Amino acid sequence: MISRGKAQKQASRTARLSAALRENLKRRKAQARGRSADRPADAELPAAEKAATPAPDFRRNPGRD
Repeated sequence: MISRGKAQKQASRTARLSAALRENLKRRKAQARGRSADRPADAELPAAEKAATPAPDFRRNPGRD
């Protein structure tokens, strides 16, 4: 059995991981496009619905003013 060197193993691992990352990115972009197509844009929402959605409260103690 002929063993491969460390450099060849590292190169093949890097290539394999790069391909996996590219595929993952493509899948995530497709999911994001699908989600944005399902949801209307902010410009399409009526003004009453925009006003009814409260802004998130990021204060440390949200119960106090």
